[in-house]
Amino acid sequence: MPTSSRFTTSQVVNCNHHLYLIDCGEGTQIQLRKYKQKFSDINHIFISHLHGDHFYGLFGLLSSFNLFGRKQDLHIYSFPALQSIIESIFGFSKEKQLYKIVWHFLTNDRPRIILDDKRLTVESVPLVHRVECCAFVFREKEKPLNINKESIAEYSLSISQIVKAKNGEDIVLDNGTTILNHLLTHALLPPESYAFVTDTLYLPEVAGHLKNIGLLYHEATFLESETEEATATKHCTAPQAAKFAQICQPKKLIIGHFSSRYQDLEEHLLQAKSIFPNTVLGNEGETYTV
Repeated sequence: MPTSSRFTTSQVVNCNHHLYLIDCGEGTQIQLRKYKQKFSDINHIFISHLHGDHFYGLFGLLSSFNLFGRKQDLHIYSFPALQSIIESIFGFSKEKQLYKIVWHFLTNDRPRIILDDKRLTVESVPLVHRVECCAFVFREKEKPLNINKESIAEYSLSISQIVKAKNGEDIVLDNGTTILNHLLTHALLPPESYAFVTDTLYLPEVAGHLKNIGLLYHEATFLESETEEATATKHCTAPQAAKFAQICQPKKLIIGHFSSRYQDLEEHLLQAKSIFPNTVLGNEGETYTV
């Protein structure tokens, strides 16, 4: 449940100023406004599973898109039942949809690439919860090489030669001289990755699939003393989230999805850090860079 200081689940992944929304709990559009995330930059929404704390904010957000006069398609990735729920809500309200929703249905049988564009891929990975549920893994694609501006002038490179150099090719000048690619270009930062893992039992086999992920968010609903309840409700404890990170070795672990029974989260952090030191709390409105 939401508390006076914590909202239900929703995150924005920003990849080169393109926004991807993960889950849409109650109050998401309020938080988007508060933290100045541009609604029109959201074209892809990923819903991990159909428990209310992960999608009850979707009705209001979709309606607001309509009120803003949105025209571009909106892609929603979810389990199939969500389509009938959304269509039912809009059917009762007799609200004319100004934009098209493109549905992409998740399955819970094996990992699948569900989005592949020029910037990144997104993979769904099955989890074990009380309903069908998936993790989402965002992997940035290799960026083209960056051409040295001095080289363009020095060798009088044409546009076609610049394109070839950015693609990693050596360049043959008109006089027959070959210029090796490393003299013309330099690499940009290596591609990064982010994994969102919630709600689930502790699954070390999934952690093995996410080896060397850049940044990992993992649910830590309970403290270690509530391990039995975590298992019964198919959730994880803070130490289990840290053990998951120990296997896949991200640069940083973010823990979140805390039960509303906890006012102070310091013990969650201490328990996780004792196993995986580079752990931080998933705080409202915080930005984490990888």
